[in-house]
Amino acid sequence: MLRIALAAITLMVTSAALAQSSQQPPPPPLIDWEKIQIKTTDLGHNTYRLVGAGGNITVAVGSDGIIMVDSQFAPLSDKIKAAIKAISPLPVKYLVNTHFHGDHTGGNANFAKDGTIVVAHDNIRVRLAGGSVSQQTGQVVPQIPPEGLPKQTYFGGSMTLEVGGRKAKLTYIANAHTDGDTWVYFADANVLCTGDTVNNLKRYQTIDYRNGGDVRGMIRAGETYLKVINDDTKVVVGHGPLASKKDVQEFHDMLVTSRDRIKKLFDEGKTEADVLALDPLKDLNEKWAANNPQLGITHTKNVYHSFERF
Repeated sequence: MLRIALAAITLMVTSAALAQSSQQPPPPPLIDWEKIQIKTTDLGHNTYRLVGAGGNITVAVGSDGIIMVDSQFAPLSDKIKAAIKAISPLPVKYLVNTHFHGDHTGGNANFAKDGTIVVAHDNIRVRLAGGSVSQQTGQVVPQIPPEGLPKQTYFGGSMTLEVGGRKAKLTYIANAHTDGDTWVYFADANVLCTGDTVNNLKRYQTIDYRNGGDVRGMIRAGETYLKVINDDTKVVVGHGPLASKKDVQEFHDMLVTSRDRIKKLFDEGKTEADVLALDPLKDLNEKWAANNPQLGITHTKNVYHSFERF
């Protein structure tokens, strides 16, 4: 049974923190929104990647409309809309949320008011509608306005959206980064969108265990992607540069090593404090938490708490 827990992670304002964050709206007040520019990369076959602040966006243009994946923060919506208009004058028919965190869903309402249909796994709707509590700070984050909620949802397996000859296949990954993760594949362009189940920062990724996240689900996600993609696939990760199959494999292998080492200690009855003292990921931390020891501590805790779920 899917587990619904009320939580989110408060966003910090550095770029590294943005990549690791899981905040819900309102967005962080210290970001200078005026200085943020939306950068567009042509992925081929009328498919594009947009980068600003928050999660990476994918835009697929059909003959009569657009499918968009993720929406970043609300204060950037006008800039994002302008970047899309520079690609195509067609309307955004569907906006897919890969998960509920605010750096991926903050712009939902701003696009919905233009007639865009927000699509997501139903767990995302539940979390956005119910509000959340920060995993790290305990801060209560209010529910979002109804207009920002997904209006079309699915509960498991896959669903397909089609706009003007473009098809997006949405597939649910249970209990990975959260309990509502969706990955999106545009087969005609060989473009895969992972949301925050993968990053390409060569840094640990938050596993939001209080919102149903689990290292084992993250590993399942990676295994799934490696079966779908090839050396030519353009992988739009949640944060960081465009990734290749090699990048996805490297990220997956890090998670497998983390799981194996920490689960062994968990099964031996070690407490979280015991595991932290043993520092089982010391060698991994040299790369995946370089210059930020706290990332190694947080990742160890996130993996450890995965095994407390069941």
